[in-house]
This record gives sequence, structure tokens and C-alpha cells, in this order.
Amino acid sequence: MAKQSIFGRISTLVRANINALLDQAEDPQKMIDQLVRDYSNSIADAESAIAETIGNLRLLERDHQEDVQAAAEWGNKALAASRKGDELRAAGNVGEADKFDNLAKIALQRQITAEGEAKAAAPTIAAQTEVVDKLKDGLNGMKTKLDQLKAKRNELTARAKVAEAQNKVHDAVKSIDVLDPTSELGRFEDKIRREEALAAGKQELAASSIDAQFNALEDVGELTEVEARLAALKVGGPQRAAIDAPSPDQL
Repeated sequence: MAKQSIFGRISTLVRANINALLDQAEDPQKMIDQLVRDYSNSIADAESAIAETIGNLRLLERDHQEDVQAAAEWGNKALAASRKGDELRAAGNVGEADKFDNLAKIALQRQITAEGEAKAAAPTIAAQTEVVDKLKDGLNGMKTKLDQLKAKRNELTARAKVAEAQNKVHDAVKSIDVLDPTSELGRFEDKIRREEALAAGKQELAASSIDAQFNALEDVGELTEVEARLAALKVGGPQRAAIDAPSPDQL
């Protein structure tokens, strides 16, 4: 994965406005699940790419350090050869002195080469170090965003469960309102009142029938007394009929 591609994905994901994305989504729950997957996959890719970039940087740093160390060693060798040449020249051994001076020159040439390589690698190392630092910052930003996404997902899940429970309660209350149990009770009460009225009517009717029977009995009693008094009149006259007439208690 190219560095530019890594930078692009990291910067895009880090700058993403989670709330705005969720507001625009038709299904926020599905959207946030997808974002969590995207961030997780991108973080895994970024970690792999950053690890490779860091590995390359460490190789450059190691090579640079070797060049710096080699330059120092060749400098020491040049100094040693030069001093040996000076000693031999002072002793009158010019041929050997020139030989060591030539060795000093070779050492100095190699020192210059090592210093050049170290100098040339320095800007690359600095640039790579900056890249790694930015990648690390971006990676940390992505991890922070991922934590926010997971927290948001948990929040949405909890809110969805509460909303679902509220809707169930609302639907239950609405169904109760539609059924209107109080009206059912009212109709039931009316039915009971009609039954009670019917029973009272039957009772009253029965009582009326009994009264009629007793009234009939009283009518029979009156007729019987009339017949008795009439018979008494025929036998003994009015006074006798009155005397012989039975009292009401005797009836």
C-alpha cells in the first residue's frame, strides 16, 4: 500500500463527521455497523503499512549509523597512518613514510565516501521519520474514532431498545383505547339492569296474581254471607238474620 494511499484513507476517516454521516443514513444502525467494519479494516491495513514503513526507516537509520561509524573509523585510520608516516620521515625513511601517507590518503578518501553516504541519507531519514510520526498520529486518531463509533453504536442500540419498548406500550395503550373497556362494562351493566328489571317485573306480576286470588276469595266470602243472610231473612226476618250472621272473625 502506497504511503499516499495510507495518508488519504487515514485523513478521510479521521476527518469524518460521524453524527453527520448517521443523520444522512437511511438506516443509522446499519450505517454505524458498516463504519465500524471500515475503521477496523483500515486500522488493520494502516498498522501493517506503518509497521513496514517503520521497518524501512530503522534500516535507513542503521545504514546511516554504519556510515557515520565507518567515517569515524576511516578518520582514525588516516590519522594513524599519517602519524606513522611522519615518524618514518623524521627517521629518514622516506620510502616507508610515503607508503603510510598514501594509506592515510586512501583512508581519508573512504572517510569522505562514508560521510557523503551518511549526509545523503539524512534527509531521507528525516522525511521518513515525519511520515511515520504522521501515520502514528493518524492511526491513533482512527482508533479514537473507532472507540467513538463503538460507543455511538452502543448508545443507538440502547435507544432503539427503549424506543421499541415505548412503542409496544403505546400500541398496547392505543389498543385499549380502541376497545374502550369502559363501554363494554357499561353495556354489561345495562344488561344486568334489564335482567333485574325483568325479575322485578316477574315478581310484581306474581304478587299481583296472588293478590287477585285473595281478592277473589274475599269476594266469595262476601257472596256467602249475603246468601246466609238471605236465607235467614226467609226463615226468621231481618233481626234473626243479623243475629245469626257470622262475625268476620268466624269467616
